[in-house]
Amino acid sequence: MQIKSFFDPRTWTLTYVVWDADSCDAIVIDPVLDFEPASGRTWTESADVVAAFLTARGLTLRGILETHAHADHLSGAQVLKERFGAPVVIGSAITAVQAAFAPVFAKGPEFALDGSQFDRLVGDGEHFIAGTLDVEAIHTPGHTPACMSYRIGDAVFTGDALFMPDSGVGRCDFPAGDATVLYTSVHEKLYGLPDTTRVFVGHDYQPGGREVRCETTIGASKAGNVHLAGDTTPEAFVEFRRARDATLGAPRLLLPSIQVNIDAGRLPPPHANGRRYLMLPVK
Repeated sequence: MQIKSFFDPRTWTLTYVVWDADSCDAIVIDPVLDFEPASGRTWTESADVVAAFLTARGLTLRGILETHAHADHLSGAQVLKERFGAPVVIGSAITAVQAAFAPVFAKGPEFALDGSQFDRLVGDGEHFIAGTLDVEAIHTPGHTPACMSYRIGDAVFTGDALFMPDSGVGRCDFPAGDATVLYTSVHEKLYGLPDTTRVFVGHDYQPGGREVRCETTIGASKAGNVHLAGDTTPEAFVEFRRARDATLGAPRLLLPSIQVNIDAGRLPPPHANGRRYLMLPVK
């Protein structure tokens, strides 16, 4: 199994291509659609780089995996699906996120709350085959109720549940987020994997201005994650997480991202004038 990471510095997002060198079957995890909110412009630079890599290597894209409905970038899943025909996969608890946010964006009855915008919903512990790649879905909620980590071979892709040891773990103050639940997801599920398991994170915020890093191990995380180490108690973590989250502002792309990503990365349909519009709720 081979892994290639792609870093988007505008959103600190890490996208991954995972492939079997023998069969050339591949999956993409957490692709990005570029978006500038001041102008409303979208473009496909990030997805183009991933697509070019797939093509240059002669890889067959078998699946596009979302770790969750991201709140900090628009998904590029539909760009890659249109080009390569691969299905878009997400955790089955996406329905809870849709139910929470559909009223925020005045989604009418035409917007299904059953996750059918995605091609496949996967549950905790489910194995699914992407060509010759065997993927295990591990439900790791807390950041959002739908967060799913994906274990492939000796690697696990943790999205926003677990970051590099010097960056900690994801925030828990989004609707239906829960610090107690995230503690269980990380401490019991992820830290229950072998210490040698390679961890590939969903973001890298480059603390202290260091270079981008995307890979650690379960053992290193247990030994030194600054928010949630192996010896961190649930009480200490929940107290820390709630205090820290109270100081955080909303992600810059929160409102555009969520309304696109609960629809599997689709932009809203065009109006009669040919333009698409994202909603901005005003408090």
